[in-house]
Amino acid sequence: MPLSVNQVAFIDDDDALRGANVQTLQLAGFDVLAFASAEDALADLSDSFPGVVVSDIRMPRMDGRQLFRRLRDQDKNLPVILITGHADVAEAVEALHEGVYDFVAKPYAPERLVSSVRRALETRRLVLENRRLRAAADAAQGDGPLIGQTAVMERLRSTLRQLANADVDVLLEGETGVGKELAARALHLWGRRRDREFVTMDCAALPSSMLESELFGHELGAFSGAVRQRVGRIEQADRGTLFLDEIETLPLDAQGKFLRLLEEREIVPLGSNRPRTLDIRVVAAAKTNLGAAVTSGLFREDLFHRLDVVRIRIPPLRERRDDIPLLFAHFLARASERLGGSPRAVDDAVHWRLLNHDWPGNVRELNHYAQRVALGLSDQAGLPQAADLGSLPERVATYEAHLIEEALTSAGGDVRAALGLLRIPRKTFYDKVERHKLSLDKHRQRAK
Repeated sequence: MPLSVNQVAFIDDDDALRGANVQTLQLAGFDVLAFASAEDALADLSDSFPGVVVSDIRMPRMDGRQLFRRLRDQDKNLPVILITGHADVAEAVEALHEGVYDFVAKPYAPERLVSSVRRALETRRLVLENRRLRAAADAAQGDGPLIGQTAVMERLRSTLRQLANADVDVLLEGETGVGKELAARALHLWGRRRDREFVTMDCAALPSSMLESELFGHELGAFSGAVRQRVGRIEQADRGTLFLDEIETLPLDAQGKFLRLLEEREIVPLGSNRPRTLDIRVVAAAKTNLGAAVTSGLFREDLFHRLDVVRIRIPPLRERRDDIPLLFAHFLARASERLGGSPRAVDDAVHWRLLNHDWPGNVRELNHYAQRVALGLSDQAGLPQAADLGSLPERVATYEAHLIEEALTSAGGDVRAALGLLRIPRKTFYDKVERHKLSLDKHRQRAK
């Protein structure tokens, strides 16, 4: 949710002018802090001040331009508006080149000041929103590579930490792009095997002609062209972690060999009669239901049950929408740093895209979108501008539906628990569910 930024610090040593301008700004709906001197303002305004500064340029001891420079040293993105007399216009124009947001020349209509303040506050809101998201992303990143503050992601990280040092194989399930490899790496990095190899094998990309040699290795002369011994990918993961991505694509003949690996923790390279014992942890990932693959005869039932010791489902983005701005801020900051520039502002059109797109490609798609925004190549033509985001009642309705969906997700589809989070009567809840055409069954199925 975008921040609400509405504060204005107004500085003028003339009591009458200060009082009149404060009243103008308050009537326009702003929260105004009044100061009689630049020194008083500096003593009160921190680098996290959630608003803008309006100052007269001519004041004793410290003038408005000096005040701007001091504030710029605290926060270079704080918008400062200078009020000038006719004799000071040239100086105000120079101040614009230094970074002053705007200047208002006396005499001026109240609407001129209000308009400038309103635009400056919107700029400030975007800056503070981006800072908040980047800070939250950095804090979440401290807990590992799986960024998110929703209840489902908190539970996922807790489960992974609990399993990190347990010598059990794990089956990860989730759609394309949800971060199954990140979850596997978290299990590795948070456990006792962190100093050993994490070997990734994309089962879908393994060439069938070289499958067995690639996985299990071969001895010198095992077949035509085997001019030297080769250590297979599985053996490379000895004392570490072997990650089998898209295991549902593994050919049936190779599935039998993997069953032996899981049960005996040993392999037999091609051309050898002597098994090699391994200390290995296996984390397998599937983007489809392996149980359905067993039913259709595409996956061995015994291998499925051997893998299904611990099964973890990685949720898609549509089930944790509140994490989307956080993830986007992380990806945008990373992309901007790689490109050597400062992160771009997240405007209302991008916010709309983040909250309303279904993200079928999940985290991977979101990452690619952040890179396009960092490059200035995002498809703005397909996004609504601020004026196209709907009327105030339409925006409120959209946000209300989003809050109800969030409560249902956090409550695991339990209506009573959701009512406790929303603090509204049951009848009101059901009226809103019907009005917004929300599906309670969808949330109940997710909780199963």
